[in-house]
Amino acid sequence: MSLPLPERIEFWTPTDVVNPGMEKHLAFSSRFGALYEGDCLDILPLINDGSIDTVFADPPFNLAKEYGSQVDDRRSDDDYLSWCRKWLDHCVRILKPGGALYVYNLPKWNIHLGSYLAESGMTFRHWIAVNIKLSLPIPGRLYPSHYGLVYFTKGKANTFRRIRTPIETCRHCSREIKDYGGHRGAMNPNGVTLTDVWNDITPVRHWKFKSQKRTLNQLSTKILERVIQMSTHQCDVVLDPFGGSGTTYDVCERLGRHWIGMDLESCEVIIERLQTENLRPHKSDDFVEE
Repeated sequence: MSLPLPERIEFWTPTDVVNPGMEKHLAFSSRFGALYEGDCLDILPLINDGSIDTVFADPPFNLAKEYGSQVDDRRSDDDYLSWCRKWLDHCVRILKPGGALYVYNLPKWNIHLGSYLAESGMTFRHWIAVNIKLSLPIPGRLYPSHYGLVYFTKGKANTFRRIRTPIETCRHCSREIKDYGGHRGAMNPNGVTLTDVWNDITPVRHWKFKSQKRTLNQLSTKILERVIQMSTHQCDVVLDPFGGSGTTYDVCERLGRHWIGMDLESCEVIIERLQTENLRPHKSDDFVEE
C-alpha cells in the first residue's frame, strides 16, 4: 500500500548528505535522488557521517560474471571478503544511529559479512531467506534455493513498520491452505505478519520488468518495496552503493523516498529506467501498518 507522495519538486540537491567533491561524479538527479558514476570506494568516503536512514547493498557475488570492464568478479575468497569489509565500513559510518543496513548476497558470503557487522557493533535483526530458484542442482550438494538478506541496525531501530501479507490460498481451488488452529476468525483482516522466509518472490525474467540492455539478473521490486517500507518513512534517505539496473532507485521514486545511488559502470540503463518509467513494478499485496 503506497501513501500519497509529497509535493513534487524538480530535483533534489542532497547538500546535507554529500560533500562538494561529489559534484564531479554526478550523472543524474531527480525529484528524490542523485545518481553518481564511479567506484563506491571512491564515492562512499564523500558521504557525510550519520546522514543515511537505510542502506541496501546487492554487490556482485564473485561468480565470475561479466558485469563490464570495470568490475572484477573473479577475486579470491580472501580478496572478495576484504573488499566487502571496506565498503561495509563506510556503510556503517554513514548510517544514522538507529538506521538500517541490508546486504543481499549468497549465504556463502553473508555468513562472513554478518559476522563482521556484528563484530563492528551493529545490531543483528534478521537473516531473511529469499526463496528463489535461479540455478540448477549441484552434484553432491543440496539444491540451492535461497539468497540471504541480512538485516542489521545501528543500535535500536529508528523505524520498523509491520508488514502483513495476504493469507495464503491454493492456486488451484482458491481455498485457504491453513486453518490456523481453528482461530481463523481472530486473524487480522489485513493478513499475516511477514516472516523471515519470503516465498512469494519470483525471478525477474519477463521483459516488462527487465531492461533489455541489461542481461544479468535483476532484483524484483517487491524485495525493495518490503525493505524500504519496513525501515523508512517518506522523505527518509536510502543509499544503494551498487546501482545495477536501478531497482532500488526506481522503488524510492515510487514510494517518495530520497535516495543516493552509484555504479561503477555506465549509468545509462539506470537513467533510462528512471526517465522513461518503461519497466513495470511487480505486483505486491503487502499491507503496511503505520
